[in-house]
Amino acid sequence: MIQKMAQKAKQASIALFGITTEMKNEALALIAKRLDENREAIFKANNEDIDRSIKEGLADPLIKRLKFDESKLIGVLDGIQSLIKLEDPVGKTLLSTELDSGLELYRVSCPIGVIGIIFESRPDALVQISTLCLKSGNAVILKGGREASLTNQMLFDTIQSATKEAGIPDNWINILNNREEVSEMLKLDQYIDLIIPRGSNEFVRHIMENSRIPVMGHADGICHCYIDDGADIKKAVEIAVDSKTQYVSVCNALETLLVHESMAYSILPVLKAELDKKNVEIRGCEKTRSIIPCIPATEEDWRTEYLDYILSIKIVSSIDEAIEHINKYGSGHTDVIVSENKENIRKFLNFVDSGNVFANCSTRFSDGFRYGFGAEVGISTNKLHARGPVGLNGLVTYKYKVIGDGHIVADYAERRRNFTHRPIDKTFEI
Repeated sequence: MIQKMAQKAKQASIALFGITTEMKNEALALIAKRLDENREAIFKANNEDIDRSIKEGLADPLIKRLKFDESKLIGVLDGIQSLIKLEDPVGKTLLSTELDSGLELYRVSCPIGVIGIIFESRPDALVQISTLCLKSGNAVILKGGREASLTNQMLFDTIQSATKEAGIPDNWINILNNREEVSEMLKLDQYIDLIIPRGSNEFVRHIMENSRIPVMGHADGICHCYIDDGADIKKAVEIAVDSKTQYVSVCNALETLLVHESMAYSILPVLKAELDKKNVEIRGCEKTRSIIPCIPATEEDWRTEYLDYILSIKIVSSIDEAIEHINKYGSGHTDVIVSENKENIRKFLNFVDSGNVFANCSTRFSDGFRYGFGAEVGISTNKLHARGPVGLNGLVTYKYKVIGDGHIVADYAERRRNFTHRPIDKTFEI
């Protein structure tokens, strides 16, 4: 069953190579229109998912992620409109070289092929993922969490119907219904080119350890904010509170705050007062607890992605100690420095080994839509192929195309001809 689905998706991915930018954009516009028209049915399905999940005891942060309301719909519709405006990433000439007279080499961007994406809780991710795959020319196999099954099915049906109406090849978008199908999908490396998992640490590691298909993503979102010596207190408090509380159950939310010892007595009481308003539980190191009342932090707290109203705080003696802590305990996701010292900012941005490193702004800016990518299929902490928010350009690869005129290698091996290897300013076309 799943093997046949993957085979058909592979065929569809090849057919997608020939789809024009105009056709993709028309299909995206129709998706947005149909989602808007079907809003009441989508909201009804989502309410049923939420009611069932509450009865089953799903944690509050996950209930919040599960919700697909007017605000979430507006967000995905804005994302689609942004995506339509973006340049098509497929067919771009990335390199052009004259190997010899009449023999030219081109590196040209192309879709990856078939992408399997497994995600939990957030039904808006289904829209973001599928529309990004369509614009980048990839077929997609989706598996959402059981808690969002009705919402996901409604969104899938709407998108599938709209793209069929727009003339996009059948079977470019597919959906799985249970975990057993996921296990089978992970074995289909002859049809599926990439797996992108979005979920808990345990879940992502399970995927990575149980498939020969390349996996792109991140297991943890242990994000840090370091408040430097001499930082602006108002700015630092606002950034820390926004990073922690604007949306606690996402991978780019703040989990550990590091404070320079010279700032601790002036900033921690102010920060605690603001975090108390948001009902944030603070877990602090011994020095932190000597300044503000809070729960003792353990070694495990520095390694924990809470996804909840909990923040661990550690006082450090220098920026070097902060960087060392982040590189030891962080997950390579998103880390921030709040500082007025340009040299320290430069050091932090250079030496913190993460996919997203910020100065004087919230960790929550680490997002494909906020980066102008239209949306994202996820955040990658990998260092090969794609890193950080993975948008359109992270969903294409490239192929080399060589155009000659009867050229043969023997002429070069036997020194009758020589390579020129001259860069040329030329776009590939036939």
